[in-house]
Amino acid sequence: MLELLDPPVPAPARAPASTEQFTRFASDSSARLHSTAFQLCRDWHLAQDLTQATLTKLFLSWERAAGSDNLSAYAQKVLVRTYLDHRRRRSSTESTPGELREPSYAVDRDLRITMMDALSRLPARDRTIVLLRYFADHSVEQVAAELDVPITVVKSQTRRSLIKLKHLLLRDRATLFVA
Repeated sequence: MLELLDPPVPAPARAPASTEQFTRFASDSSARLHSTAFQLCRDWHLAQDLTQATLTKLFLSWERAAGSDNLSAYAQKVLVRTYLDHRRRRSSTESTPGELREPSYAVDRDLRITMMDALSRLPARDRTIVLLRYFADHSVEQVAAELDVPITVVKSQTRRSLIKLKHLLLRDRATLFVA
């Protein structure tokens, strides 16, 4: 009877996640998050906004985020969801004229432009799946977890998206596969 009156023993507390840890994580991963955001949206400024929004969301829920098993995957998932939320908004279809300032890449510029143009013609979800699978090098299971869809959906969408890309790139085949 006395054991019922004793207060429960609290679980051992974890050390609280600090702002310094977040600052270190943000400085280490912001370039990678920004690159992924650019590959998703193809707009340098929007990629900066998406990266900033992702880091803001992570900061606001840092206690929970810091306790995750894979913080990079958690941040990628937040970024993808932020991008998809942006695409659902009506204002996301507005465009501004101007010059696109892309970072320099080691890959042939014409090849990169051709690939990015073909990717831009895919629907947002298909483009997200292709970019996560082949540009970010995620497994099918990781993509399914990030998008909260079954693995079979990722597999079928990947297959369909690659077929669409193949048809979109047929006219540029000579320039793409020059030895």
